[in-house]
Amino acid sequence: MSDQALGIAMTILGAALAAGLAGIGSAIGIGYPARAATGVLAEDPGKFGSLFLLVVLPGTQGFYGFVAAFLIIGKIAQVATFMQGLQFLFAAMPIAFVGLISAIHQGKVSAAGVNLVAKRPKEVIKGVILAAMVETYAVLGLLISFFLINAVKFT
Repeated sequence: MSDQALGIAMTILGAALAAGLAGIGSAIGIGYPARAATGVLAEDPGKFGSLFLLVVLPGTQGFYGFVAAFLIIGKIAQVATFMQGLQFLFAAMPIAFVGLISAIHQGKVSAAGVNLVAKRPKEVIKGVILAAMVETYAVLGLLISFFLINAVKFT
């Protein structure tokens, strides 16, 4: 296999990990508040609007992983060496792993927010703010991946 083919394979692997791991984290993360919200909605369907944001908030990491993967895929045609591909693979790691872990933990915080809304419906913004604190690290992971992707040099 040629040096370029190996580089392209590493680049594709990086894109796949960015989208895949962050997406897995979001799928798991959304599951926690969704299960909690289902129980609350069984008792009071009128709380759907208040609970919706708490349920979908852990899904943003999947979008961040998709954005990073999209940026990496846009560079595939320029990859000429294994080392360039390896750089893209490593550039994908911050959003891949931070997205995976932060989405799961954001889901847990969001589920606690759902429980807060069940008892005190007017406190929904507090639950959203607490869950958004976890989001900060996903955004930082995306930014680092973005900077690393743009730092790869083509000769």
